[in-house]
Amino acid sequence: MSTLPDTAASMAVVARGITKTGPWGPVYGPLDLDIPAGGLTILRAEAGPGRTALQMTLAGRMKPASGTLDVFGRTTAKSIFRNASLAAIAALDDVYASVRVVDLLTEQLRWDAPWYRLIGKAGRDDLERICRPVFGDLPLPALDAYIEEISELDDLLLRVALANTRLRPLLVVGNIDQVTSDANHGVLVRRLAELGNRQTVVTTTVNPVDPGLGQRAVIEVPSMLDGDGAAAPTVETARIEGEQ
Repeated sequence: MSTLPDTAASMAVVARGITKTGPWGPVYGPLDLDIPAGGLTILRAEAGPGRTALQMTLAGRMKPASGTLDVFGRTTAKSIFRNASLAAIAALDDVYASVRVVDLLTEQLRWDAPWYRLIGKAGRDDLERICRPVFGDLPLPALDAYIEEISELDDLLLRVALANTRLRPLLVVGNIDQVTSDANHGVLVRRLAELGNRQTVVTTTVNPVDPGLGQRAVIEVPSMLDGDGAAAPTVETARIEGEQ
């Protein structure tokens, strides 16, 4: 029987006392979180492996060491994993600068397709279908553009688009401070807020956020451990924990 409060019904995420530990000690927590369903929620939290581990936990890529976590009624890392997408997390979806946009699109199409279906190189229609919901009215990157040639904003939006092809109920996006231009930072928040019309979007920042950008909520996360002596999350850790 769940020990979570009745408010869970109107929330995407309800966490009580969740913690994470690494090989050398605590990484974050204990933390309590209530993230509303729908819209964009921005977590203001200090940068570091603790924040990264928290985002990976919310998306089911890690298990909390203790506490309770409910994501749309799902309480195990495996079930949360299947209903959440994770994008723009360093070391998880970073790509080589020498890779082209068309190569990333083609790889994602093949990943999403049944194993028996032959998928050719991505074309303009694929670019529109995958990227337009995320980019909105913004110009799409050219198919033959190399990642090193596109802007920080386009790079991050592309990573979100590739991660979000299945439109799962929860989309967790790495920190928005990866986009350093103030103007583009505001554009990014507006685009994520627009995605919140179709699903629940959660991202993080360490900075104050303009209240007029369309976000549903900004939640101050209590100071978490900065990872002194704690290991940062790794791709292998995320894969193993998410599949259990």
